[in-house]
Amino acid sequence: MGLWKPDPSFYPSAKMAMQAPPERHAYVAALNYGRNDQPDGICVVDLDPDSASYGTVLTTLELPNVGDELHHFGWNACSSALCPFAPHPHLERRYLVVPGIRSSRLYIVDTKPDPTKPHIAKIIEPEEVIEKSGYSRPHTVHCGPDAIYVSAMGSTDEDGPGGIFMLDHFSFEVKGPWEIDRGDQELAYDFWWHLAEDVLVSSEWAKPHQFENGLVPEDLLANKYGHRLHFWDLRKRKRVQTIDLGAQHQMVLELRPAHDPRKTYGFAGVVISTADLSASIWLWQRSDKDGQWTMDKVITIPAVPAEESALPPALKPFGAVPPLVSDIDLSLDDRFLYVSCWGTGELHQYDVSDPLNPKLAGKVAIGGIVNKAPHPKSDGPLLGGPQMVEISRDGKRVYFTNSLYSTWDDQFYPEKMGGWMVKVNVQPDGGMALDPGFFVDFGDTRVHQIRLEGGDSSTDSFCYPS
Repeated sequence: MGLWKPDPSFYPSAKMAMQAPPERHAYVAALNYGRNDQPDGICVVDLDPDSASYGTVLTTLELPNVGDELHHFGWNACSSALCPFAPHPHLERRYLVVPGIRSSRLYIVDTKPDPTKPHIAKIIEPEEVIEKSGYSRPHTVHCGPDAIYVSAMGSTDEDGPGGIFMLDHFSFEVKGPWEIDRGDQELAYDFWWHLAEDVLVSSEWAKPHQFENGLVPEDLLANKYGHRLHFWDLRKRKRVQTIDLGAQHQMVLELRPAHDPRKTYGFAGVVISTADLSASIWLWQRSDKDGQWTMDKVITIPAVPAEESALPPALKPFGAVPPLVSDIDLSLDDRFLYVSCWGTGELHQYDVSDPLNPKLAGKVAIGGIVNKAPHPKSDGPLLGGPQMVEISRDGKRVYFTNSLYSTWDDQFYPEKMGGWMVKVNVQPDGGMALDPGFFVDFGDTRVHQIRLEGGDSSTDSFCYPS
């Protein structure tokens, strides 16, 4: 399982990673929960434009259990293995760590010897996850320099806090909970870090009973979803600062720190404001004066008025479509930020060369609660909208899928969406367009997280400057 030299897909810096060979295939989380008695799976999609099977599903690894609800997943190892304070020369980017957010089960999926035919190497059952970590509902996976980190939305009981637990790099054994001193942190969701600063950043979504059966409107209007960002001492595993964005800024989800370790800033996406249904992007950065962290709202995306008859029941009282920003992604050169507006059916591209003053550089429209905009290769209107976004390492291609979470899909797209994946081609200085020849139709199966061969823009952490 080990090598005598680092994996060739590991790069010391983001700039070097941008010179990597283009991706040839993607691993995509495929969800069957609630539609039939079939298990979820991992689909392998051909991304090689010179291949006869380009833009099709090559194979699907069907999992042995029904009802896992695959959501986010990640690699066992990445470029953080090259960090000087915790080098791991025997690791390789080989295994996908795939959580079932509803089942609390973890699958370790081996992508060798044939990367187009992944197979299960190990299953960590929910009883073991819960007993050894104290957490349930695993969500986000990041390959750290000292272990595999996994965030979890729940604890052993419904009212306990969510947090982070760790897996051993080599055996995949659950090592235990990560936090030593969490303070009053209770809600969890995403996490990332500034490795050179020994800082971890975490965000907030909700407790399991607030998302598993769908969005709870009463809790949303009462501002009971997450609205804070937490900053931690990564080595001491201690929370050192919390910033409250304001209770109206509900659901602080995806976090994207700058890839260059010299830069101590990053972006956080907020799904919705209960004041006006807008979505927003916030910048965190470290003050040069006192070393404290600050946050500024740098992008506001307004809701779009709509006829009540065109809206799902959950939105009829408001007469508008909220953008519902559900994912963001930052290119490896830290220049372009991509923002998924799942409600309005738009993907926005912002030039964030000046992170405090983002400029809209491009936009594509597809799907959307009201518009249901088609793709040139689709048979007609599309349900869902830009959701999970992944950027190629060279920044020239962006891929995204359309499903958010099964019960939320059904609330906002009650016509029962199917799954699809598309590709966007990016211009060097900004601007983008849907690739008219790339449209993967997954039928009734819904699709979520994408991972690209050899790494992508939301996989790796780098310890060396660009």
